[in-house]
Amino acid sequence: MNEPFGPIGIISHTANEEFAREVSNILFEKRKKRVLTEANPFINSPGYHRSDYMMGSDLIRFQTLEGKFELNESVRGHDIYVITDVLSHNLTLSMQGHDHVISPDDHYRDLIRIISTCVGKARRVSVVMPFAYEGRREKRETNHESMDCADMLRQLYDLGVSNLIIFDPHDERIANAVPLMGIDFPRSAYKIISTLLNAFDSVRIDKDRTMVVSPDESGVNRAIFYSSMLNLPLGIFYRDRDYTVKVDGVHPVKDYRFLGDDVEGKDILIIDDMINSGDTMLRTSAKLKDKGARDIFCLAPYGLFTDGLEVFDRAYEDGTIKAVLCTNLIYRTPELLSRPWYRDVNMTPYVARIIDGLNVDESMYDLIHSTSRIQDLLGQVRIGDLLDGFDD
Repeated sequence: MNEPFGPIGIISHTANEEFAREVSNILFEKRKKRVLTEANPFINSPGYHRSDYMMGSDLIRFQTLEGKFELNESVRGHDIYVITDVLSHNLTLSMQGHDHVISPDDHYRDLIRIISTCVGKARRVSVVMPFAYEGRREKRETNHESMDCADMLRQLYDLGVSNLIIFDPHDERIANAVPLMGIDFPRSAYKIISTLLNAFDSVRIDKDRTMVVSPDESGVNRAIFYSSMLNLPLGIFYRDRDYTVKVDGVHPVKDYRFLGDDVEGKDILIIDDMINSGDTMLRTSAKLKDKGARDIFCLAPYGLFTDGLEVFDRAYEDGTIKAVLCTNLIYRTPELLSRPWYRDVNMTPYVARIIDGLNVDESMYDLIHSTSRIQDLLGQVRIGDLLDGFDD
């Protein structure tokens, strides 16, 4: 183990405070065990093992809804990790009798306040932003559009952010905007797969019984990753668009064409980077059901459900989908968590492990690239299947 960069301090300012506190608790248990069992001089560094890594702070709003950030304790010499959820939408402010839901733009502005307050006093500032703010604006379709994602990354870099952690970005090429900045893109695939296998005994990682499907051509790289890791066949839905017109800013889809093996009688893992309204996932699921698919599982790091949950309720009730699995990296409503078709994927241990490694400048390659861990998991699953066979 290398020498810690400084005492860890965690700051959370959005609806994910419970998530950040759980990360702090896991760090406490992890380092407590290390202090008791390992012989290393750096373990006794000041602040290495603390009962609480959360830093006391407040976001204060004026009557105009302008804000300021205040620290309740010193961060001097600390290795600060700001954990933010720019998509959280359960916080409201009132102005002149009108409620204002804090938007991603508001959350990002608050993030800048936090960084500006810490930089120059903390020894290092890193940001854990699971969902990249404006991450879907990674390229310009015309010369008259803003480049919001690139602007965001350059601003964080100019402020002095040392490390930026983004999970499952829409496009990893966003890093090209800041080539000198330390950006890591961990995947949630390992936790999603392990949660799926633990929750559903019927799922078998067997090419004759299960198939991976990408709901459109834009997400095929993500589906290829799952397909290659699980050694499962891959199917793709190709969208035939009408490029002569635009409706609501996009070219309408004329038809969906499925490219892949026969899906009849197979379980299907539909892979996407997020569930926005859910229209794409549910349309894909319905078409696969029409082709004779058995159980359909919708897997995505982020579940936004911008058009509500009722459409998924109906799809579950009529047997179109078996389950939806998304991570707790962003805010999920109590209504979503109570749905019988939803499974929450807990990412707090992974985030805690990343912070623990960054603090001692550990190589992140094996941790960020989860290939070996997925293979180990599948090896355990196969051994379990063999033992079940012997029991039979």
